[in-house]
Amino acid sequence: MNLKLFFSLSIIALAPFVFDNSFAQITSGGFGESPFKRDFGDVKFLDAYFGTLNQKIEVEAGDGNVPFTVVFANVGTQDITGIQGQLSLPFGFSASDGPGAIIHADSDSNSLAGANFHLTFFVNLDKNVKIQQYPGTVKVDYSRLRESGVRTAFSDFDFKVTGDSVINVRALEPFLTSLRSNDVIIEIANDGSAPISGVDIVVTNTQTELASTSSSTTNIENVVILESSWDIGNIAPKSVRYLTATVYVPEELKGDTLRIPLSISYYNTHGDKMSISKIVDFYIKGLIDLSILNIDVIELSGTQMVIGEIINEGNDDGLFGFVTIDPRGDSNIKSTTQFIDEIEVDAPVPFNLPIEFDGEPKYGEHEITITVRYKDSVRDEIFLTHNATIFVQELSNDEKDNTDLTMIIIPIILTIVAGIYIMRRRKKATIEAS
Repeated sequence: MNLKLFFSLSIIALAPFVFDNSFAQITSGGFGESPFKRDFGDVKFLDAYFGTLNQKIEVEAGDGNVPFTVVFANVGTQDITGIQGQLSLPFGFSASDGPGAIIHADSDSNSLAGANFHLTFFVNLDKNVKIQQYPGTVKVDYSRLRESGVRTAFSDFDFKVTGDSVINVRALEPFLTSLRSNDVIIEIANDGSAPISGVDIVVTNTQTELASTSSSTTNIENVVILESSWDIGNIAPKSVRYLTATVYVPEELKGDTLRIPLSISYYNTHGDKMSISKIVDFYIKGLIDLSILNIDVIELSGTQMVIGEIINEGNDDGLFGFVTIDPRGDSNIKSTTQFIDEIEVDAPVPFNLPIEFDGEPKYGEHEITITVRYKDSVRDEIFLTHNATIFVQELSNDEKDNTDLTMIIIPIILTIVAGIYIMRRRKKATIEAS
């Protein structure tokens, strides 16, 4: 009976070793033991990212001396001290001290039981590193308070090279005109390598800022903007989105620069909400508002003239003005141009162009186009066209008779003058001969 009991107890004692070997498990200290054991310990990995403890940052290939932070929790029952770390990253990442150097970091303080702590390493990224996820390993050495010796913890993790978002803004048309509403298109460009999402843009209200500052960097408080916020959505890398606005500029800003401040908020690739400020600049031109009035035909010195007036109802002069008449339809009036120089505000500028025909004169109605060509204050050339109908009359008989008489008298006078000249020459020659 005792022999049977002893044999049963022996079998029970040897059973764990038999089953353990049958499943080929790695035992502590045996062949193939990994340093990355998952035993319970004092340190638990929480997160790893580029940036500092309070600020994640975007990085791209070629960046150097970039902070890389690994966050842990002290899940043990005692405070730990002497915290040191070493970082192992794949090919393409190296220590800021140079290739081949160990990527290490020290913690300047102890970690209380139940509290978090972090290690910040500094890393260089090779120029050929791609924007994707990578694996990494961190080793942490530490000591428990009131305990001799050093403990070690290993953690595997994944991290991401995010790319870098670069936001720029510009106006597609950088000129606005005073005394009227302007349709404005502003380009929002992501010139970086990382996408951004949830983009919201708001025009900053500088009236509230003036209460706390001695001067303003913008004069937007003097204009009227019908739209003040826009939801742009997502902007992929190397792409653009557009926003539109209607801006009314008062007269006193003519010749000034309008600065529109924009507050741009978005989410980066870490999922963090970011906010930046940009300013879009516009130059305010004066308004040149021309009208062509009082078009008529008059006779002057035997020549019929197209006359009229140009009225400028804006607040800026037109420069280097020209007026041209061109025929329309079956009219055979020749194209004629007159230089009128400046077109001043609130002062009618008259013009008169002689009527000439291409071929035989045609009297009666003629369809013509009057074109005013001028330049504004930024030397952009502008054209104003006006279609009109004029009536060309045949010259009166008196004018015809005077014209015919003139054509007869002039040759007679020339003949008499020539005869007198010849007679004087002959008389002089006779006197000299005698």
